[in-house]
Amino acid sequence: MADYNTIRTSAAGARAAQIDEGLRAHMNKVYGTMSIGMLLTFAVAWAVGTSPQLLAVFRDPATLQPNILGWIVMFAPLIMVFAFGAMINKLSAAAAQLFFFAFAAVMGLSLSWIFVAFTGFSIAQVFLVTSIAFAGLSLWGYTTKKDISGWGSFLIMGVIGLIVASIINIFLGSPAIMFAISILGVLIFAGLTAYDTQNIKNTYLAHAHNGDSEWLGKAAIMGALNLYLDFINMFMFLLQLMGNRE
Repeated sequence: MADYNTIRTSAAGARAAQIDEGLRAHMNKVYGTMSIGMLLTFAVAWAVGTSPQLLAVFRDPATLQPNILGWIVMFAPLIMVFAFGAMINKLSAAAAQLFFFAFAAVMGLSLSWIFVAFTGFSIAQVFLVTSIAFAGLSLWGYTTKKDISGWGSFLIMGVIGLIVASIINIFLGSPAIMFAISILGVLIFAGLTAYDTQNIKNTYLAHAHNGDSEWLGKAAIMGALNLYLDFINMFMFLLQLMGNRE
């Protein structure tokens, strides 16, 4: 009996170690995919934003007001996010990854105007602040023993409210409303960074025993998309609050 218990304990320990190793690999893939998406976004944004000819395709160079194509590019990322969520189960992991990188490039087009509106130094400064904040929040979400799954519905409602308020303020152009939206946006996406990180971890642990590598591959890409959106939105709201305009 003692030998049987020893063997069973040893097998359980080996299985736990395998899951831990798999979790580390899964999280590395999430962060790696997210990082490539971020680099692609900022490369496209910089290339278009620093070229008056390319920027003029989407916005008036003097006022930065979007033209018809600019409006399409502005809302395209939002449409692509909903489309990605609807199609993820029908896509292969490779196709999902390609879709994510296409989304990151389109997001770069929509953000290209910041390189005209803000100084390069302030963009770099806010990016550094966002990176530090994101890393700390994501680490806390990964390591905390506290169950923060209950934050999800509240935070998603907050995101919907931000989207509606931002669309309304496009037409109102109120600096006070924009300031309030930016403050709330930073807080909401800070919470989502921790929430999404814990959710990615828990999702992997719940499905690791199934050994479905294709599903886990798509789950890693979806996790990368969620964290990418948390970072980008936190960056943009902080840029509105801290950025120095040209």
